[in-house]
Amino acid sequence: MRAILLVAGAVFRESVRDRVPYSLVAFAVILMAASYLISQLTAGQDLKIIKDLGLASMSIFGLLIAVFIGIGLVAKEVERRSIFALLVKPMSRDQFLIGKYLGLVLTLIANLGAMTVAYYLVLGYTELTTHVSIKAGWPAPAVDPRLLLAIGMILAELMVVTAVALFFSTFSSPLLATLLTLGLWTAGHFNADLRNFGAVVESEVAAGIALGLYYLLPNLAPFDIKAEVVHGVPVAWSHLGLTLAYAAVYIAALLTTAVLVFRRRDFK
Repeated sequence: MRAILLVAGAVFRESVRDRVPYSLVAFAVILMAASYLISQLTAGQDLKIIKDLGLASMSIFGLLIAVFIGIGLVAKEVERRSIFALLVKPMSRDQFLIGKYLGLVLTLIANLGAMTVAYYLVLGYTELTTHVSIKAGWPAPAVDPRLLLAIGMILAELMVVTAVALFFSTFSSPLLATLLTLGLWTAGHFNADLRNFGAVVESEVAAGIALGLYYLLPNLAPFDIKAEVVHGVPVAWSHLGLTLAYAAVYIAALLTTAVLVFRRRDFK
C-alpha cells in the first residue's frame, strides 16, 4: 500500500508542475466567466446558460485532462526508460499501475475543485446582480448545492474514462490509445441505442453483437444528470447509488484487466 501511495503522490506532484492541466483549467474558468456575458444576450435564460456552460466546461476539460495526461502516465515512463529503474525497486507492476491511476484521480479532483470554486463565484455574482422579480421565476437558486451532485457524477464519469485511458495505454501507442478512449467515451453516451438495436434489424447475429457491446462498453449516459439539476428536477438517490456502484465495478474490472496485460508486457 505504501508503494501505491508513493506513486500516486509522485504522479500528483508531477501533474501539478505540468502546464497542461493549468491551461485547461484556465480555459474552463474563462469560459465560465464568458458564460455570464453570453447570458446577458438571452431573454430569461441567463441562469440556465451559465449553469449549462459551466457544467459542460467541467465535463469537456476534465475529459481532456483525463485522456491526455492519463494516457501519458505509462507511455512517458517507457519513452524515458525510467520504468526500468522504478520496477527494479521493491514495487510490483500492479502497485505501479494502480498508483498511477490514483495519482491522476487526485489531479482530477484538484482541477475539478478549482473549476467548481470559479463556477460558484460566477453563480454567486449572478445571484447578487439579479433583480428579485427575475429570481422568482428561477426553477432553482443560482448558488444551488444540488449542482454538486452533477459535479460529483462528472468526476465519477471521468474516473471511468481515466481507467479506460490507462487500460489502453498498457498495450498501445499514445495516439491509438487516445483515439480508442475518445471513441469509447463517445460510444458510452449512446450505449442505450445498442440495447434497442435488435428491434430495428432482422439479423439475430447483429442483434446479439450489439447486445454484447452494450454490456461490454461503458454506459456513461446515467452519469449525465446536468439537465435535471439545472432545471430543478429531483434526481433519485437510488439512481445515484446504482450509477456510482456501476462505476466502481467497471473501474475495478478495467484496472484488473490492465494489470494482467501490464504484467505480460515486455519493455525490452
